[in-house]
Amino acid sequence: MNINERVLCEFDLNMAITFLVLFRERNVTRAAACMNVGQPAVSGSLARLRSYFDDPLFIRIKSGMRPTQKATILASELSPAMNCIEAALKRLR
Repeated sequence: MNINERVLCEFDLNMAITFLVLFRERNVTRAAACMNVGQPAVSGSLARLRSYFDDPLFIRIKSGMRPTQKATILASELSPAMNCIEAALKRLR
């Protein structure tokens, strides 16, 4: 197994889940409800994600939030990886 733990340790993988739920829901309050956490927790994670990726990731609009180009690319890369992790966890449980 060849992983670069330094890269992975710099990033809290729970934020990847928060990001993907935010990307799907396009709304902090709904994302928080989906994850059974408070809205401040999701807002805090979004702030850390924005800092880590040096991008706003989502822009507020009337109906919620619109992802930036970087957020769209990030979602397309993270989603398959998280699906693989989820499948492995389900198989081995």
